[in-house]
Formats: sequence, C-alpha cells, structure tokens
Amino acid sequence: MKTLDGNTEVYGIMGWPVGHSLSPAIHNRAFRELELNKVYVPFPVEDVETALNGFRAINVRGVSVTIPHKQAVIPFLDTIDPVAARIGAVNTLIIKNGRIHGTNTDWQGANQALAEAIDLAGAKVVLLGAGGSARALAFGLLEAGAEIVLASRTPARGLALASDLNCEWLPLSEGRKMTGDVLVNATSVGMTPDVDSMAVPATILSGFRVVMDIVYSPLETKLLREAAEAGCRVVNGLAMLLYQGTAQFELWTGCKSPIEVMRQELDCRLKR
Repeated sequence: MKTLDGNTEVYGIMGWPVGHSLSPAIHNRAFRELELNKVYVPFPVEDVETALNGFRAINVRGVSVTIPHKQAVIPFLDTIDPVAARIGAVNTLIIKNGRIHGTNTDWQGANQALAEAIDLAGAKVVLLGAGGSARALAFGLLEAGAEIVLASRTPARGLALASDLNCEWLPLSEGRKMTGDVLVNATSVGMTPDVDSMAVPATILSGFRVVMDIVYSPLETKLLREAAEAGCRVVNGLAMLLYQGTAQFELWTGCKSPIEVMRQELDCRLKR
C-alpha cells in the first residue's frame, strides 16, 4: 500500500491455517489498482466467536472465511443471506456498524468457472466432499440446473447433505461406480503437501467430459494431471478462487472488480 493511515479500511481472511492463502495478494492488488484506501490481511483464527467480536471491536469491514470456519461462523452472525442460509456455509462477512452479515460467493465462483467449460443445465455432476465448500458448490449447481451425485468419506455427513439436496449419495470407496459429465473435487485431497493423493481412482476419469479441482496449491493437482491425460477438459482451482474473490470485492467496495489485474496477480504468485 502507498499509505496506511487512520482512514484505511481493514479487510482480511480468517482460517486455520491461513498463511498459504493467495487472497491477500489479489485483493490488495485490486485495491491498489483502483486507488482505494483499504488493506487486506490474513487472520489466523482458532476461536471463531472471539475473532468475530474482535472484528466488531476494531471495525474490520469485511472478511473472507475459509477452512475450517465456513459453518462455524453462522451461530455468531447478526444476519445471513438467504442463499447462504440454505447452503449452510458462509465464506464472506460484511461488517457495518458492529453488525456482521454473512453471505456466500463460493457457489458463484464455481459456477462461473465451470460455465467456461460446459453448459451446466442438464449436466450430471459427481461432487466429491460434504463440507462447507461442497455444500456451496452443490446448491450452486442445482441453481444452474445440474443433476448431482454426491460422494464422500463420512456416511453420516454425506447422507445428510444428500438428503438436503434430494440427490444420490455414494461412499468414496465406490469411486469405480462414478460416471457423469462433470467431476468436481471439493475436498482437500491433493492439496500441498499431500500432492500425490487423489480422492478417486484414475481409471474412472475417462468417463467424464470435464474435471474440476477446487484445490489451487498445487495449481495442477494429480487429479487434474490424470484427467488431462484421460482426455478431459480440466478446470483448476484458480478460476473459482478468482471469481469468488471478485464477487467478494464488489460486495465490499461497490466497485466493479478489476478481474484481469486480479488474474495476473494470481498467475504471478502461482508461478513463484
């Protein structure tokens, strides 16, 4: 930032861990591009309630929420967007006059990223995971008119989400039975440092037209590498990260996000 003063508005990202996040880089680059007196910082948070009270106390204006707090923040919000309430997960906090409003841009980011590769209306999507990110993506996919098959490790959590979605559930151990138009990994499997892992066997990938991984560290996960070799069109986690971030930026600032500048910053950081 050129200057930090008493008028600088503070934004940030809360999670545990959070040091790996690229969100500070893209939001600060966007603030500089539009010459906004704002700064975005990482907040390593273990105690959610204490953190939110702290944000109120020091007048933080907006916060991105990442793993593992996307569901844990909900009981401590003053208001919540109806779509986020239906999803049951929040990735964006808007703070004004000491009141915290929760919303969700993950589903918008995922839908926008996938829409560049396939028409989601009528597409059969196998979604891996049952956590906060998976919930957001699932409801977004339904909004786009997709058919969903959910697969996860934990039966109780997976079956509960499948019931909410009114869709089929499969255990991840039955990965060989999975077929469809799109496969989306909404788990952390394959994320640094566990880069040699995949949530499903490589042998099923040729049965899909598009494979998306929301993991962006590394940018090319083993899943995406195997999918490309199987002839699939691949969508990496960069696109979802970018588009959910641009939606957050616009909610916080009321300004149109400088998408290409934010994309360039992401590319630059990941090439390092």
